[in-house]
Amino acid sequence: MALTAKLQLRQAQSLVMTPQLMQSIRLLQFTHAELERFIDDEIERNPLLERGDDEAPELEPADDVQRRDDTTEEWFEADLDPSAERLAGRLDSTLENVFPDDPGGGDRLGPELMASWRSGLGAGPGTHAGMTDGFDLEDVVAAAPTLRDHVHQQLVFLFSGMRERLIAAELADGLDECGYLRLELDDVADRLGAPLADVEGVLAACQTVDPAGMFARDLAECLALQLARRQRLDPAMRVLVDHLDLLARRDFATLRKLCGVDEGDLIDMLAEIRTLDPKPGSAFLHDGIETIVPDVVVKAAPDGSWAVELNPDALPRVLVDQTYFARVSADAGSDADRAFLSECLQNANWLTRSLDQRARTILKVTSEIVRQQDAFLVHGIRHMRPLNLKTVADAIGMHESTVSRVTSNKYMMTPRGMFELRYFFTSAIASAEGGDAHSAEAVRHRIREMIDEETAAKVLSDDAIVDILRTTGIDIARRTVAKYRESMSIPSSVQRRREKRALAAADR
Repeated sequence: MALTAKLQLRQAQSLVMTPQLMQSIRLLQFTHAELERFIDDEIERNPLLERGDDEAPELEPADDVQRRDDTTEEWFEADLDPSAERLAGRLDSTLENVFPDDPGGGDRLGPELMASWRSGLGAGPGTHAGMTDGFDLEDVVAAAPTLRDHVHQQLVFLFSGMRERLIAAELADGLDECGYLRLELDDVADRLGAPLADVEGVLAACQTVDPAGMFARDLAECLALQLARRQRLDPAMRVLVDHLDLLARRDFATLRKLCGVDEGDLIDMLAEIRTLDPKPGSAFLHDGIETIVPDVVVKAAPDGSWAVELNPDALPRVLVDQTYFARVSADAGSDADRAFLSECLQNANWLTRSLDQRARTILKVTSEIVRQQDAFLVHGIRHMRPLNLKTVADAIGMHESTVSRVTSNKYMMTPRGMFELRYFFTSAIASAEGGDAHSAEAVRHRIREMIDEETAAKVLSDDAIVDILRTTGIDIARRTVAKYRESMSIPSSVQRRREKRALAAADR
């Protein structure tokens, strides 16, 4: 059979990822802050979109206004006697009670301050003393000083020579956000062409600035500088600071031998260490903290169930101005203008529909999460159920990827606090008795509770924790207990035993 080329027509259906479909997918996983920024950009580009947050002021009916004008005498009419006696009689008071120093007068600012102080008299048309419309305290509050500014203000008074100031400025530029020096002194000396001894001398002077511990090159030096400022850096404390690795391992017996102190003195030295600041420069970090706005609010319903509602503060209200579109499209003279307006209307309608679909999808997914984790909301974390994305997706008839996007960086406000939606999805740990599986988060909580209840005479090892959990029906391996313990920053049983015995001895 000969092979020949042929042309054939065939119909087939396929899903095409249009730009709008891709944008809808992105819209679904946006956080509240990202969604607000996206909508602001769309409103700036599209003249047919507008915010629906602002409500129009409620106007009085014209008849009520006319009736009030007919029956009420205005005391500020033109023929009113402006004398103090007449005003005192109408106001049932005297001007001296209000302005005892200067009746009828007001403080006025100089002409150089009129333009910058909005509450001053004569600041501009329509302004007067006490006017606070649109006043923002951030406009008059000075910005918080940065770590760099704070250090440079002190270095100016430490050094008088230009050579030392240049070296100090170079060292100050090498500080990280915690106040540690991240430069090698040899590199600084080579770069500035200065002797290494001069650089070390300038560094020693820089380490006297506030707060204590600045310009340290490691944690031990940072703590030593703070102890020296308190005049507490004796030889024993110096040895303790030089052996922070032993302190991290709770090897108190070795530390007592190295420091040459008894157990009580060692406990006092550890208490002194705990009062120090390992990051002295972090007090000057003033990064804005983004407030978490819950997307969903869960409340107890009167019938004993849970009412799941979308947070109105997290729902952007976007409107399509059809009136403006009709007025502008009627005056459009060219085909390009009409095509532009048509595209703007299409994009505006798509955005409103996408926002509505996004809200419905979030509500649908969170309602199923609440239904699955009802025991957690009623009884607490001990009763949290294991849950995965596929279970929720199958229950509501959605794809697993859609549920993943919905639960990404979304938050739910419940009677037990605010939680990220991903918090409710935990892995399952098998039951030792063949019953329902246990949530990994609930098991972590039980491990922490058992460790918190330990005493110095009875510290639980990982094997002991495994045995206790198995008696309660949780089949878990020792390595899993160790992994959960380390994820919660809980030291081993040996380290906990040393610390509890030392604290118990100090209490005696």
